[in-house]
Amino acid sequence: MLKEKPVHYDLSYKVCGVLFAVHNELGRLRNEKEYADATEKYLKVFNLPYEREKHLPPSFEGESPNRNRIDFIVDDKIILEIKTKRMLERTDYFQVKRYLVAMNKKLGLLVNFRDKYIKPRRILNSLV
Repeated sequence: MLKEKPVHYDLSYKVCGVLFAVHNELGRLRNEKEYADATEKYLKVFNLPYEREKHLPPSFEGESPNRNRIDFIVDDKIILEIKTKRMLERTDYFQVKRYLVAMNKKLGLLVNFRDKYIKPRRILNSLV
């Protein structure tokens, strides 16, 4: 019986490699912008195409433009959201889900660099 690979398996594996390289270099006590800068550096090293801080289109009439920003979209397939919190909350997962729906993407990765050992979380958009 053949098992299906997870969504964007090879690409997400490479992105996780980037995240582990960043965590190994910077540790766990930096701010979000420093992790984002290091992530950008390693995305270039690994030759992965990306967009940084892409603005979402307004999701309802009257919403302020450029209100929501995605940390990274890698290869126009994976939304990458970086956090530096004591622990992830439900709202963090909902944020990534909202970004996935708004951008019509299938996979999001959520990572908290404050953890001693990072565990990138895969979040799927079931509507795509």
